[in-house]
Amino acid sequence: MSLKDRIQEDVKHALRGKDRQRLGVLRLIMAAVKQREVDERISLDDDGIVLVLDKMSKQRQDSLDQYTKAGRDDLAAQERFELDVLATYLPEPLGEAELSALIDEALADTGAASMRDMGAVMSRLRPHVQGRADMKQVSTVVRNRLGA
Repeated sequence: MSLKDRIQEDVKHALRGKDRQRLGVLRLIMAAVKQREVDERISLDDDGIVLVLDKMSKQRQDSLDQYTKAGRDDLAAQERFELDVLATYLPEPLGEAELSALIDEALADTGAASMRDMGAVMSRLRPHVQGRADMKQVSTVVRNRLGA
């Protein structure tokens, strides 16, 4: 079952179960997926949907941080709930050891020796870590390994 089909099935279950809060989040997900499909005139596969979900997660995380700083616990709780629902559809996050091994492999494959090779390393890593690790953190680790 594709990720899109799984989300659509969960929408149906939320409708039947009258789970309004979860249904709202699932409808937001489907709207974001459909918006991207219409904008780019394509049909998203699982990888494309993971990119949409990853972007939505980052947005929710930023909002959560801001709401927490502002003392808006009610809005922060909603963002946490939405993050939890989004996490059920994202792939399992990479552990430190797995990420380190992927970075080592990318450095070896590209022959990277300096910061000029950063783009090649990141483009090599992106398909393997997208949606499974924060790309900012990956970039920082690669930059440190290249001696910046």
